[in-house]
Amino acid sequence: MAAELLELGQLFVVVAVAGAFALRLGLSVIPLYVVGGVLAGPFVAGRMGLPYVTNGEVVTLFAEVGIVLLLFFLGLEFSLDRLLESRTRITRAGVADIAVNLPLGIAIGLVLGWSLVESLLLGGIVYISSSAIITKSLIDLGWIANPEAEPMLGTLVFEDLFIAVYLAVVTSLVLGGEGGLGSVGRSLAVAFGFLGLLLVAVQYGTRLFTGVLDGTGREAFVLRTLAVVVPISGAALVLGVSEAVAAFFVGMGFATSGHRERIERLLAPVRDVFGAVFFFWIGVGTDPTILVAAAVPLVLAVALTTPAKVVSGYLGGRVYDLSKRRSLRVGVGMVPRGEFSLVIAALAASGTTPVMREVIPAFAVGYVLVMSGLGTVLMERSEFVERLVFRGDRTGAEA
Repeated sequence: MAAELLELGQLFVVVAVAGAFALRLGLSVIPLYVVGGVLAGPFVAGRMGLPYVTNGEVVTLFAEVGIVLLLFFLGLEFSLDRLLESRTRITRAGVADIAVNLPLGIAIGLVLGWSLVESLLLGGIVYISSSAIITKSLIDLGWIANPEAEPMLGTLVFEDLFIAVYLAVVTSLVLGGEGGLGSVGRSLAVAFGFLGLLLVAVQYGTRLFTGVLDGTGREAFVLRTLAVVVPISGAALVLGVSEAVAAFFVGMGFATSGHRERIERLLAPVRDVFGAVFFFWIGVGTDPTILVAAAVPLVLAVALTTPAKVVSGYLGGRVYDLSKRRSLRVGVGMVPRGEFSLVIAALAASGTTPVMREVIPAFAVGYVLVMSGLGTVLMERSEFVERLVFRGDRTGAEA
């Protein structure tokens, strides 16, 4: 236990230093947290004979809580009524997103000579944007109140719901079809049954969500909020449902409770602490040397999927009747990849082929590392991107 506590202390030293560098350089903290994890992990610091942080149970658990809280805060920006009112736009933006990006990833795999299942795994990795990173960036950059936030959040909701179906299908394919279609059907039934019950609770449980937090002091308020969101997210994970999607729905439940502003004020520091651990966790398990094995697909994927995501996000912004400039911001904001790409890679690692076991996990780590950094930088420098794209086009420059 003493060793774990020391490692945790080292983790917080690294993220504190990374945060200080980010502040000094005027950059987002996210890529620096990831790089800090790489440098402080066993594959860099450990090989140099320095004290290092392992990708152990404590760090992984803290990272899971970070994902849960980031998506919980995302849910606070929605209500179920607002979600249902926007369902047509969310669907259209989401379909544009998946139609551009998933087939592109599959095509890259096939061009590389991979099997259809391997290519389908690659397609999922490059398709799904990082809800956690994008949510954090929206908050840090102050975009959360801007018009472009709505199509971004709506597309993330569509992606997170789709990924529940995708994971059920590819799990069966990667594990050799164990259980066949019946196994896939049962997994989907459990997943959507749980989410359906959660949606009913969100729709009709406003008084319950309100009553849990009424008349409480700060300490009890924070603890009661966590006592709702964390167990429900954990139950979702046990049942094979994304804990991120569950946390998002719980956030929607609290959005109409009348306590939203107080939750955001009191739990923001808790979210930021665990969120920092999550981004550190992305890097700490990264072995820079194994990225060589995935160099060709990595370079190809970054070169092709970055503009593809910008294009699909732009189309999503236009679905919401945003201007060209704001639609481009939507596209730029959807570039980061993260947690779900790593989940797909972990699934691939349990497969039977060398590409699944070795190349895809290495690719995913490198891809997330590059795209999380590139995506956050593009968001911060969005005005430069807009000037570059709409140079000489006054209609495109209109807000």
